[in-house]
Amino acid sequence: MKRQKKFMFDWDKGNITKNLKHGVSVEEQEEVFYDVKSKRIDDHKHSIIERRFFMLGETKKRRKLIVAFTIRNGKIRPISARQMNRKEVSIYEETVKSA
Repeated sequence: MKRQKKFMFDWDKGNITKNLKHGVSVEEQEEVFYDVKSKRIDDHKHSIIERRFFMLGETKKRRKLIVAFTIRNGKIRPISARQMNRKEVSIYEETVKSA
């Protein structure tokens, strides 16, 4: 199922191709935010200069991804994205079960 809200993303040369090394496209990163089962987690460790978060979610291709991001000027600015590890998958699946 997909969220209906339209999110605004902040892409520039600094982050648009950064996650291709992990095999994650811009489109897949955005899809994670539209997953109704997605789980947002505060990233206290990296929230020194600006508040940061992790979004755990699934893409249309059913890939479970984690996207680190911040909010700048009212837009979602992805910082990094990769496939979830076992612990992250467990957290995501617990969220799905309790929904």
